[in-house]
Amino acid sequence: MVDLLGRRAEREAVEGLLSDARAGRSGVLVVRGEAGIGKTALLEFGRDTAASLGFRVESPIGVEVESQFAFAGLHQLCGPLLDRVDALPEPQRAALGVAFGQRDGTAPDRFLVGLATLNLLAEVAEEGPLVCLVDDAQWLDQASAQVLAFVARRLAAERLALVFALRDQSGGESLAFAGLPELQLRGLGETDARTLFAGVIHTPVDGRVRDRIVAEAHGNPLALLEFPLSAPLAQRAGGFELPDVASVPRRIEDSFQRRSGGLPPETQMLLLVAAADPTGSTALLRRAAAHLGIDPQSAAAAETAGLLEIDTRVRFRHPLVRSAVYQAATPPDRRQAHSALAAVTEPGTDPDRRAWHRAQAVLGTDEDVATELERSADRARARGGLAAAAAFLQQAAELSPEPIHRARRALEAAHAKHQAGASEAALTLLALAMTGPLDALQRARLERLRAQVAFHLTRGRDVPQMLLDAAQKLAPLDAALSRETYLHALDAAIINGGRVAASIAEAALVAPEPGIPMRPVDLLLDGIAVAVRRGFAEGIPKLRPALEAFRDATAEDSVPDDHSRSWLWLAGRVAVGILEDDLAHLLAARNVDLARSAGDLTALPAALSFQANVLVISGQLSHASGLAAEATAISESTGGVPLRHAHVILAAWRGDRAAATELNELTSHDVSYPKDGVEVALAKYAMAVLHNGLGEYSLAQEAAAWARDSGELSLSTTALPELIEASVRSGDPDRAALALEQLSLRARACGTSWALGLEARSRALTISGPAAEEHYLEAIARLEESRLAAEAARAHLVYGEWLRRAGRRQDARKQLRTAHDLLSSMGAEAFAARAERELNATGEFPRKRTAQPADELTSHELHVARLVATGATSREVGTQLFLSPRTIEAHLRNIFRKLGITSRRQLRELSLL
Repeated sequence: MVDLLGRRAEREAVEGLLSDARAGRSGVLVVRGEAGIGKTALLEFGRDTAASLGFRVESPIGVEVESQFAFAGLHQLCGPLLDRVDALPEPQRAALGVAFGQRDGTAPDRFLVGLATLNLLAEVAEEGPLVCLVDDAQWLDQASAQVLAFVARRLAAERLALVFALRDQSGGESLAFAGLPELQLRGLGETDARTLFAGVIHTPVDGRVRDRIVAEAHGNPLALLEFPLSAPLAQRAGGFELPDVASVPRRIEDSFQRRSGGLPPETQMLLLVAAADPTGSTALLRRAAAHLGIDPQSAAAAETAGLLEIDTRVRFRHPLVRSAVYQAATPPDRRQAHSALAAVTEPGTDPDRRAWHRAQAVLGTDEDVATELERSADRARARGGLAAAAAFLQQAAELSPEPIHRARRALEAAHAKHQAGASEAALTLLALAMTGPLDALQRARLERLRAQVAFHLTRGRDVPQMLLDAAQKLAPLDAALSRETYLHALDAAIINGGRVAASIAEAALVAPEPGIPMRPVDLLLDGIAVAVRRGFAEGIPKLRPALEAFRDATAEDSVPDDHSRSWLWLAGRVAVGILEDDLAHLLAARNVDLARSAGDLTALPAALSFQANVLVISGQLSHASGLAAEATAISESTGGVPLRHAHVILAAWRGDRAAATELNELTSHDVSYPKDGVEVALAKYAMAVLHNGLGEYSLAQEAAAWARDSGELSLSTTALPELIEASVRSGDPDRAALALEQLSLRARACGTSWALGLEARSRALTISGPAAEEHYLEAIARLEESRLAAEAARAHLVYGEWLRRAGRRQDARKQLRTAHDLLSSMGAEAFAARAERELNATGEFPRKRTAQPADELTSHELHVARLVATGATSREVGTQLFLSPRTIEAHLRNIFRKLGITSRRQLRELSLL
């Protein structure tokens, strides 16, 4: 290990990682550094050390030319482990089988593939510790990189270690590993560099030349090792050649090119074929050599030169050798090498690599190859490899001789790029599509996609209008897609804030019928459009049937269509907006269930966050906390945008001023969210709750007014009671009366216990005399009929406050005691403190809430405990939370210790859970 000279700290980091993994404390390490700095040597050290400790070692390698093939890198890792796949639940087995092209089925969500991979690795690690050493991870295909990064972020208690080596300044694929523990390899110190250089140079070197070489190598071990093999004699003797100003990795690559360039022509061509083939198959290389009429023994010269070795696999000495050989070749030679590989690749067993090689062999355009690439894109999409499908389609577009086919394929490639998260690249393909002849439907779809990309990248003010234009152009061509686009436009306008929503709603109301039976999404569009344009009271009769249609379409005994599933989150928000508590709870829970069952971790954090918000106002703060924590953990695991609103609303109801204020400030100053958009308005609603709980009514009034004016249906409704209470207590009866009028109109239109209870409570606050009492009593009765336990507790609180001020001390104590007990048990500490202060004023001093064992649990542990208490097994809980069973068992040990119990039966008996 001469090139690990001086790497003591780095070796110790790897040894520590392996030691932890052997003890059941999973570990992850991302090793970064420039080419030749010693990453591969460190991984080889890790492999030798792991083997000596009894680890099973798997060592997949990223290859640049293979980065287009979906799940290729993951298959390298998992292929040798698939004898354990039967231990996985069927949905996970199916996900891996489809991803690897071993079985047919619906394209799996990449994070379901991730869960399957996590559990497969965990199963193998149960037999003995496992370490996965992934070299050149920057060249992994996007799907594999995302899955492995997800696995890395979900490890906890497995006997498993993951090490990824990534080259600095690599492509975007390495972004998947951002945020994981890192080890940055730097150059060797001068003393170690001189020692290394002295150990490999065997001819005299002028001292000044030696100093220059060491200095220009910047401590790069491979640069120092390569010098005696490739440096011109003039350099060794101290000649006066021009200095090489290229970067160290480039100089190393140049060195490999000079060495390969001095080999016989047949050997150079064989090296090029090997470099062009990402599989490393010895049999394939021999067949390609025979096709080219090259003697396989020509490889001997390359092996003697130390550039590659051939045994059961074809291996280059270093990844830079492969890239050096390929980059040095002339375009005709490259095409010849790929043509040979295409000719000897079996179309029945590996059609996608054959298509790819054929594409690289084309000079100009070729419709047959473009058609074959399109079929490869279909296969990649069926496996869930959207990025690979987009790459095949892009290549197909570039090889299309006819403009009409080029434009069509570019448009499909743009759609696939956007779905894969490469929205910037999608814009480039849209520009290519626009240059070709498009029919009216294709042009309308192009404009729709351009607007969706713009909303994703910028949330710009012009996006709702762009979506509206696309919807109107789609109307005579595809009425169903047009109506969905209207809904996109309307939702974007509401999220962004502003007044354009009304004009979009007006246009949607005159849009053509879908031409098929009305779907839930069509009913939802009509309902929202009526509510926005003609008012809440007219919208309710249309919105309620729409929500019921979503309920029926997504029932547990039905198979929801894609349209119903993709808009379920909006239906849930609308249910809150029209104060339909039963539908809000049902749709929120169903949205989470569907996202879980599909393994859709892109949608699951938002679904969990919304369900957490619904549970908060139902008084289930501890349960909501677990869901919010799970949403955050999944977002961190997948690299998704963090959603803060569940946390800020939860902190506000808990009366946690510091946490709520910090989250509000983060959201308000986050450039990702428009200042008058929904995320900011949700934070303002939370601050209204916080300040009302703390008795800071002027601040509450300001925040509630902001949320009420957001235009978003759920917020504009739920903010009204906060605004009324804050206005009354701030001495602003006129503002309270105006807000009460708005709330009363909505409550009468809704007619639910939730709606009528909030209206009665708010009306009672605005009445100073005895007439208020009947409204307080009505509020308590109606809210206790609903699921809104937190709102019912607040009704007891304000009624008790009114009774105390009326001098009815005994009656006040009863209401305030009820409020205090309810609010304390929920964890609504600020409102509970308000009740306590009022009780103190009546002469009663309530006992402080007794600390409960569950108070010691973290939000995540409490969430796990709740699930286990239902009777679920560790495997079932792990599947639901996207963790391995071993990790769940580790959580349970901590939970049992903190609760002072020893069994799952005792856990089920703890009613506080």
